[in-house]
Amino acid sequence: MNHLYIIRGLPGSGKSTFVHEALPSDILLVEADQFFMTEFGEYIFDPNKLPEAHEWCYNTVINFLNFTDVAVANTFSRIWEMQKYLGLPNPKTVITVEGNYPNIHGVPDSVIQKMKDRWEKY
Repeated sequence: MNHLYIIRGLPGSGKSTFVHEALPSDILLVEADQFFMTEFGEYIFDPNKLPEAHEWCYNTVINFLNFTDVAVANTFSRIWEMQKYLGLPNPKTVITVEGNYPNIHGVPDSVIQKMKDRWEKY
């Protein structure tokens, strides 16, 4: 069975950077943020589509786990947000990153603070 890496952290913590720098190069990275990317590489976030984005992310992870190791990188500030992934039969590793990188998606500081306030350790 292919391995699932669950990467969690606040916006700007370095989730994507961690996957690209610390995990093997053949691991496929899937993030809910990818759902909001246009074909021209522009990020257009729509909060009304967030549930759809997370469903897309989960289904994409399941599909690719049939072929390769996968890293799913989302905020996952609460444990229940990882539950569907934790329930998969694949071997898995949960990694929390706490770096300090630029917030490339423009998440307001007030929203990041709310995520910090509700953060649950795993």
